[in-house]
Order: sequence, then structure tokens, then C-alpha cells
Amino acid sequence: MLSTLSKKMLMCLTGLFLAFFLLIHFLGNLQLFLPQEQAHLQFNAYSHFLAGNILIKIISYVLYASIILHALDGLIITVKNKRTGAHYVSDHRGRASKWYSRNMGILGTLILIFLVIHFQNFWYVYKFGAPPLDERGNKDLYVLVIEVFQQWWYVLIYVLSMVALCYHLIHGIHSAIRTLGLFHPKFVKWFKIIGISYSVIISIGFALMPIYIFFTVK
Repeated sequence: MLSTLSKKMLMCLTGLFLAFFLLIHFLGNLQLFLPQEQAHLQFNAYSHFLAGNILIKIISYVLYASIILHALDGLIITVKNKRTGAHYVSDHRGRASKWYSRNMGILGTLILIFLVIHFQNFWYVYKFGAPPLDERGNKDLYVLVIEVFQQWWYVLIYVLSMVALCYHLIHGIHSAIRTLGLFHPKFVKWFKIIGISYSVIISIGFALMPIYIFFTVK
């Protein structure tokens, strides 16, 4: 049985890995903003390279494990906190903490539901489906992305999920810094600025991708 500290450290390390992966994923997906013909071939070539690279495959297994461990650890911590706080009905915690800090379980659940939908629409179809091939013979993930992002309801779900992700990252990065013992009073302000900036930029950047495709790509 893991101790409370071990659970927090596991949550911290898996969360930081996932946050780093988000940055890499974000930078790769920026190719979707290129002119359509260039984006089509370049994005597919990029996806083909990732699918065939052994190092990327190893990292992908670490990613899957991190998502599962992070979600399970978050569930355990949330349930434990609920049980512990059950006797403090009127503790006025809202005055001392942000609403998203008190609802990380809900935000995490929303993000997990989004991930299941996202993996099913892209990862599963790309890996196990029969997507068409582009002119270079690569699986045409770009066309799949365009088709999915032409659906207004999916764009809405995507954008709302990025809002949840933003708040989840803000609190998660803040908590990770504390767990690692890096939260020095001299640098509190800078840690906060960097954490919020990263969270907002990543979340807005991802949210703009389906919006851009929905309104500009035909």
C-alpha cells in the first residue's frame, strides 16, 4: 500500500511527464496551421515517422502507463479527501482555495472522458482502422483530423475540454512544485506566472486547432 506521500509523488511525476508530452504533442500539431496542401503531406509524414520510431513507441507505452496511473492515483486521492473532509461541512474552504483546486477530481474526470473520445477518433482508427493513404503512401491522418474537426459538436467538446485542461494544469503544476519541495518564497511569483502561462498557452493553442480547421478548411 502506498503512503500518502508516495501517492502525491506518483501524481506529481506522472503529471509532469504528461504536461511535457502535451508540449511535444502541441508543437507537432502546429503543422495543422500550415497552408492546407503543405499541412496535408507534412502532418502525415510526421505521423508516419512517429508510428515507426522505436524510441517513440517506448515513450508511448510510458505515456499510456502515466495516463492510467495518474487517473487511478487521482481517483484514490479524491475519494480519500472526500472521506476525510466529510465531517467539515462548513469549513469555508472557498475563502482559502480556488474552486478548481477543490474540484480537481471533476476536472480530471472530464479530461479522462475527452481522452477516451480523442483516442477512439484518432489513435484507434490510425492504429487499427483502415484510413486512406496520401500520395506518398502514408496513412492519411490529416484527412481524418479534418473530417472530425468539421463536426461542430466535437469542436465544442474539444474546446470545453481544453478549458478543463487549463485549470487542471494550473493547479497540477502548482501542486507538483510544492510536492518536489521547489516552492521557495522568493520564487513563488515566478513559479505561478510560469505555470499559469504554460497552462493557458497550451490550452488555447490546442483549442484553436479545431476552431481553425472548422472555419477555414473545406
